[in-house]
Order: sequence, then C-alpha cells, then structure tokens
Amino acid sequence: MCHVPRLFKLLAVLMSVVMAGCASTVARVDTWEGQLPAATEPAVLQAPGAIQVVSVNGRSMTNFLIDDLALDYGLLPGENEVVFSYKTIWAKAGVVRNGESKVHVIESGPQVVRFEARPDAVYHFEFDKPGSRQEAEAMMENFSAKIVTGTGTVVAVSEEWDGQSRLTASRTPVPVSGGENVGRTQDGTALDQLKAIWADASDEEKKAFLRWAFE
Repeated sequence: MCHVPRLFKLLAVLMSVVMAGCASTVARVDTWEGQLPAATEPAVLQAPGAIQVVSVNGRSMTNFLIDDLALDYGLLPGENEVVFSYKTIWAKAGVVRNGESKVHVIESGPQVVRFEARPDAVYHFEFDKPGSRQEAEAMMENFSAKIVTGTGTVVAVSEEWDGQSRLTASRTPVPVSGGENVGRTQDGTALDQLKAIWADASDEEKKAFLRWAFE
C-alpha cells in the first residue's frame, strides 16, 4: 500500500505534462516556418472554437489534439489563404441509448478565404450563429464566413474549397536552421506544442481546462 501515494503523484505529474497547453482559449499558432526578420510584424487571425482551421498557405494546421479551441493564427504580411470548416454541437433531446453519441455534430464542408494581411493587424471570423440545430443544418447548405478587421471592415468572404491551393508552405521568411525556432510552429512533437500553448494560458484558462479534463 505504501506505493499507492507515489503512484498517484506520478499520475498527477504525467497528466499535468500531457495536458499542458490544451486548455488555452487564446493561443497563437504561427503559420510559417523559420524565424522572422526583426522588423517583420505578423498579422493575427482570431478563430473561435467553432472554426476549425485546416491549413494556411498550404501548410497543415490540423495536428492539435483537441478540437474546439479558440486560437490566434500568426500570419505573414501579404496574401494569405486559409482553409477551414465550421462545426457546431447540439445536445440530443430525450433518452440516449448506450453507445450512442449524446450530441448532434453539424459541420460545413471545407471553405477557403483569401485576403491581404497588413502588418500587425488583427482579423477575426464573422458568421451567422444559429439558435437551434435546425437552423444550423439549414445554414450548412450555403455557409460562408467573413474576415473582418478590428474596425469592422470586411476584407474577404469565404467560398467552397475546391482543393486547389494558390499559395504554398514555401512562403517562409527565413529558412529553417539547426537552431531553435523563435515562433511556435506546427513542427515538433505534440508535447512541444502542448507546452507552448500552456505557457500562454491564463490562470483562469488553465483552471477551466483542468475542470474539463477531470469531468
């Protein structure tokens, strides 16, 4: 029995490491490879949890471990291409059978939006928010989202993604060297990504995640 407290301590440490970063509701993911020149001021695209960013300029953004995270995406100034989908979840009414999902998942097809990002500017997604599952399902037939500046100016409207990228991941400011990257990228282990996100999370965001993790 003397080993039980040690086991619990070990599990607690492992959980804290594995969960590092997943709770952050606002964490920046840089979408380029390599290091930025000192004078470069990237733009930021804010994506709520309902928006699942698939790729930016041909570079995959899909290897986060948990969906429904609100994330900020760092963008290089200039033309950017963002592929994404919209997903909303609705609880099922009535009795749910064993093994059956307790929610309805309503998801759009892939969308693409292209716009010119200004240095140090902040953009966000804007779209209609359904009041019911029926409204959400109806929205999916003609779903689109706008990219809006902080002052409310619409700079782009999304359209269906045809799978053909106009930009590529080769849009790199400085070639990757053997040294450590300054920006957080999608490269590296999942643990590295989780640690990077956890470092940016506020105390309240960390507490919210821990509550979620142990429900």
